Amino acid sequence: MPLLNKTEARSSAADTVTDPSAGPRAAATVTRAPRTWSAARLALTAFFAVDGFLFAAWVVRIPDVRAQVHASHSALGLALLCISAGAVATMALVGRLCLRYGSRRVTVGSVALLSLAVPLPAHTHSVAALGAVLLLFGAGYGAANVSMNSAAVDLVARLRRPVMPSFHAGYSLGGLLGAAVGGLLAGTLSTAWALALGGVLGLLVTAAAGAVLLRDPDGDGPAPAASPAAGTPRTAAAPRHARLLVVLLGLTALCTAYGEGALADWATLHLTDDVHAGAGLAAAGYAAFAFAMTAGRVSGTWLSIRLGATRVMLFGGLTAAVGMLIAALVPSVPAALGGFVLVGIGLANIFPLAIGRAGATGGPQGVATASALGYAGMLIGPPVIGFLADAVGLPFALTSVAAAAALAGLLAVTVGRPQRTA
Repeated sequence: MPLLNKTEARSSAADTVTDPSAGPRAAATVTRAPRTWSAARLALTAFFAVDGFLFAAWVVRIPDVRAQVHASHSALGLALLCISAGAVATMALVGRLCLRYGSRRVTVGSVALLSLAVPLPAHTHSVAALGAVLLLFGAGYGAANVSMNSAAVDLVARLRRPVMPSFHAGYSLGGLLGAAVGGLLAGTLSTAWALALGGVLGLLVTAAAGAVLLRDPDGDGPAPAASPAAGTPRTAAAPRHARLLVVLLGLTALCTAYGEGALADWATLHLTDDVHAGAGLAAAGYAAFAFAMTAGRVSGTWLSIRLGATRVMLFGGLTAAVGMLIAALVPSVPAALGGFVLVGIGLANIFPLAIGRAGATGGPQGVATASALGYAGMLIGPPVIGFLADAVGLPFALTSVAAAAALAGLLAVTVGRPQRTA
């Protein structure tokens, strides 16, 4: 019988209790399995969902805000860049705040800030004022994403199950709901009222879910070592090696976000201009991608348990690459839509698993570094596709998404470490 190391012994002791019905002479024990859907996990999923909802609620109102401030396309682009600037500038600081005050407390404060910032763009009347409030919006959004992912990494380690994709599925579902509700109410509610109600909803969810999250007796204390099945093992690597792993994981996230950003801006145009789809089918292209990504994240935990995180990321990257090549190069509407579905399924779990591994390797600072790199991918994707489209045409420009997806899968293999079982 193999000997347990100290960490395993502590974990085993924590998961067993003496059975009083066994009598004084018997030493029977009953093993307690960790609850996979604890109150803390539900509360944290609610934070992810409301984060996606609030961002989508803002996105569907961008045309109205643009008309309100009388912005040109270039001026609006500069104002929207302030969201990214605020997010990236905040991420490193939030990582340190999570270490000092705990990821859960910072999550509650960050989502509250985001909820308060959402209504502000509707009350601006100049591009400069819009850029200023979007800096605040971006700061809240970036802080929320780092702190939520840091809290999720700790919870994944406690559950000892690879549930990281389920949190990001909550974000995707929240985004789809926010876009749907925002679109339905566009002709009924003014921009000011719509964003104000979104902010109120965000504050209500923050109050309710925050009370549950902060009341959890385990809080932000040290988590037990994760099992190999969890997909996010705590590493004992030297600091320099750990930093290199975090950067590689951040580059993996960057390659994934590059594809997400590119498809968000260019999928519809590709379907209308290159594949000659009608307006309705063209709109369905990005919707198919978004729904496929959500479905992929819902099944991400199941896949990670059965295949392992590294295989999920590798196969996902290769699947997305094949799907993007089909969507970009086959001049057929059904083929393009099917290709977008494959891209969504393939990319779905790479980003959350990469962020989860970065957190397991480098803690909140690891999450902050990988998130900042990933967010950079979403920023550079649309303009790079635009420049390439001018040079070689949009279909061939979109093949860069396939290359990035394949690179993400290969990077996942590079940073994957074989797990030894006791």
